[in-house]
Amino acid sequence: MLLSRWTTAALGAATAVALSVTAMSASARPSADGEPEQTEAKTSAVVSVGGGVSLARCLKLAERNHPDLLAVRARLRRVRAQLLEAYTAPFSGFRVTGGASLAPTVRGNNVYSPNTDQSLTSSLGMAWRVTVNGVVPLWTFGKITNLWDAAEANVKVKEAEVDVTRDAIRMDVRRAYFGLQVARDGLALLDDAQGKLDEAVASLQKKVDNDDGDPIELLKLQTFAAEFGVRRAEAQRFEQIALAGLRFFTGQAKLDIPDVPIREAEHQLLPVRRYQDAARAHRPDVKMAKAGVQAREAQVRQQRSAMFPTLGLALSAGLAAAPEVADQISPYVSDPANYFHYGVALVFEWKLDTVPQVARIRQAQAQLDENLALESKATIGVAAEVAEAYAEAADWKKRLTAYRKASKLSKRWLSTVQQAIDVGTMDDDEILDPAKAYAEQRYNVLRATMEYNVALAKLSKVTGWDAIAPRE
Repeated sequence: MLLSRWTTAALGAATAVALSVTAMSASARPSADGEPEQTEAKTSAVVSVGGGVSLARCLKLAERNHPDLLAVRARLRRVRAQLLEAYTAPFSGFRVTGGASLAPTVRGNNVYSPNTDQSLTSSLGMAWRVTVNGVVPLWTFGKITNLWDAAEANVKVKEAEVDVTRDAIRMDVRRAYFGLQVARDGLALLDDAQGKLDEAVASLQKKVDNDDGDPIELLKLQTFAAEFGVRRAEAQRFEQIALAGLRFFTGQAKLDIPDVPIREAEHQLLPVRRYQDAARAHRPDVKMAKAGVQAREAQVRQQRSAMFPTLGLALSAGLAAAPEVADQISPYVSDPANYFHYGVALVFEWKLDTVPQVARIRQAQAQLDENLALESKATIGVAAEVAEAYAEAADWKKRLTAYRKASKLSKRWLSTVQQAIDVGTMDDDEILDPAKAYAEQRYNVLRATMEYNVALAKLSKVTGWDAIAPRE
């Protein structure tokens, strides 16, 4: 919801401008070059704290503080710890047990003893025992190596997921940043129109009072003046929504942007084939799909290796001592109180659950087939998605060029009508249509600039080529 709200900021500003453009009076003289004056675009923009935070800085703050990115990085740390566990667990299957207790005095052997079998007597002594045992795997038919391959591929999946999340956040930050710029530039246009509206109302009021003006035109201007405060409040609300979204993305409660008008990105569009090739090589979700296939392939091999036994080297050693208990030196007598033994043996373990294991292999194969389909979708769909984003960027580039031309022509139209009014060949109300067209085209240039920059950011996201997107 927060992401969708800020996008209406530009629309709100556009509505306000559309309602106020008819307030352009005869004093609204265009500049000679036909371009909107920079001072007008900056008249009422909110002054940013400390000069404001640039787009590049906002991107870095978002990458450092955004909760989604923090969460996916935590998942990456978890799978890296799982990889370490996979490397060390097969060779860490050793167990140490031991303890200490009181033991009664026992003398004699298995033939004769002067003591009884009572565990508690008046004569007690300390006894202790330590035992170490475990198995070192020698040959597992791929169980261990396939586990390593699956864990390594899982790390690649999470690394690519970090990149996917980062690219999505960059897109959101750029969209919010440009939306906020356009919202404030729209407020600047409103300020400019407000001043001219007040002048026009005052001028026309004097003419009407002197029976030299059209009362209907005066009512028309006064109607727009009455609604002007409402439109300004809406535009300011949209501006605050956009700013709140940007502060959420960056994690900075007092963040603000520089007080500068929006500018067109410097990137020049290349042939669409270049972007499609870049997407196949650099797009993180394609890498994630490929890594997912590698992980599933390793899991299939691991399930198949479970059909075979595991061979290993068993190692054991034990030491027990009870000074109050007679040591039995005969090998045919069990002596749990006093002993020292060690041993090495070649052992194996073979699970004979053949039918359930076949089912587990089929499950793993089905998961592999699913990931293969997803990889195919990601790989094949890249070209179409890049082509769509490219077409959108090219479309807005053409629109921006057309709007700039229309802005110059409308300014020339306004200048011509103004000159005619000055020499008395046209009435004052003839200024309304060219003034309206000029103001609309001025805002169209702002909106097209934002849309073109956002389209380049989208193209950057779908190609994995971040240098395409504007960073300031």
